[in-house]
Amino acid sequence: MSRNTRQLAKSASLISLATLLSRVLGLVREQLIAHLFSRTATDAFYVAFRIPNLLRDLFAEGAMSSAFVPTFTDYLTKKDRQEAWTLASTVLNLLVLVLSLITLVGILCSAQIVNMFAGHFHSVPGKFELTVLMSQIMFPFLPLVALAAVAMGISNSHGRFFIPALAPAMFNIGSLLAAIALYFWLLKHGLDPILGMAIGTLVGGLFQLLIQLPTIFKEGFRYSSRLAFRHPGVRRILLLLGPGTLGLAANQINIFINTWLATSQEEGAVSWLNYAFRLMQFPIGIFGVAIATAALPTISTHVSRNETEGLRNTISSSLRMVFMVNVPASLGLVFLSTPIISLIYQHGRFKASDTNSTANALIFYSIRLFAYSAVNVLVPAFYDLGRSRVPVAISAVAVSLNVALNLILIKPMGYRGLALGTALTAILNFLLLFYWLQKYIGSLRPNLLITSFFKVMMASMIMGIGCFYFHQWFYLLSSSDTTVWRALVLFLSIGVGLIILFFACKLLRISELDSAVNLVKRRLK
Repeated sequence: MSRNTRQLAKSASLISLATLLSRVLGLVREQLIAHLFSRTATDAFYVAFRIPNLLRDLFAEGAMSSAFVPTFTDYLTKKDRQEAWTLASTVLNLLVLVLSLITLVGILCSAQIVNMFAGHFHSVPGKFELTVLMSQIMFPFLPLVALAAVAMGISNSHGRFFIPALAPAMFNIGSLLAAIALYFWLLKHGLDPILGMAIGTLVGGLFQLLIQLPTIFKEGFRYSSRLAFRHPGVRRILLLLGPGTLGLAANQINIFINTWLATSQEEGAVSWLNYAFRLMQFPIGIFGVAIATAALPTISTHVSRNETEGLRNTISSSLRMVFMVNVPASLGLVFLSTPIISLIYQHGRFKASDTNSTANALIFYSIRLFAYSAVNVLVPAFYDLGRSRVPVAISAVAVSLNVALNLILIKPMGYRGLALGTALTAILNFLLLFYWLQKYIGSLRPNLLITSFFKVMMASMIMGIGCFYFHQWFYLLSSSDTTVWRALVLFLSIGVGLIILFFACKLLRISELDSAVNLVKRRLK
């Protein structure tokens, strides 16, 4: 293994460790919200938080990061370091100026904005007003997280990955500490304690920024108050923002419509969908991103060397690995959705009825697991090939279909239709990307992929059925319903399921099994 490869593997492992910590803390944060607060309060919080989050994708982790990092890295390698620091300061100053204005407008117009997102909240006394207040409190989160994203880009450009990857975990820690500290104080003063979560969001955003400052100052960053709209680096960043912004704009429209539809459903629908989505994202964050991270440098190397055959083989094998890891995870969530949600969330104000409602959403969301992870493998290939407009256009088509499906499905299925529509759209997105990529690099051997998918699906179905019935049988052995007993039964059921999956894959001669086992071992170390 070359030195570069070892370094990449080390960086990827550190990122995975930090990501895992962040996901776990995020889950703890969701548990706290479900345990302490009513459905009315949690619905209001998630809608209020979603409003600044719509802009976060553009000005922070989304398009802005994708445009800033290559530009800043180019300045570091080809120009004087002082010019690179000047560019970073200029971007920071422009972000502070622009986002401060947006934040001010957002605070002043929160009532109108919330009315567009969640006008149905007027039907529940106090719910709309609570959402507006939390929206006003959380709007300053936007500039904080944007500045943190620039700091992350600076660190990554210098080969520093662990602390920036740890920053989201610090957000969760900050928000948890503030919410716990303020809970009883808010109750004592006659205020809704969910406001502690809103204030905690600001504290978490500040933590996310502050933890990264020592790293960038250690690399030599020196702040400058320069404000130059015509800076060539800024112009380049704005040009790179174009395609990504179009794709994100379509996605934000989709989120807006989904949120609006969810608020029209029964009390708690927004929260149930959010809890289910969080659980669905967990295996993606650990394994789906890991596969994409491992494949990316190899894909880039094949493209730069014009090695088309090697590129096709890498993408094909990566997709088969995605199927091997994510299809079992998907069906595991489907068959064990109720006991998983019961163990994690069913405490305090979160009742058995909430568990059943969240499980219904999780079942439909889980269908998209393999497709979502596969998209993470395919999209970078288009960018390496210089075809960035293709995934943006496909994303816009997928978003349009998602809106249409959700409008159709919500009437017969309620909030569950939103989860199903999102899942079906993710699968379509994957299929379109797969089809168009073959136009540029040739056949990815779809017959082999289809065969692999259905073999893994068959093994996973056997695993899922085994898990389900073993859990039912084992649970009946005791009349106890303690958290410890539920956890023991669930973990034993998952263990039995993994054993069944192993032998089913061996029986079906699924060659990706050994690679998947090694991947899981690396992620658990």
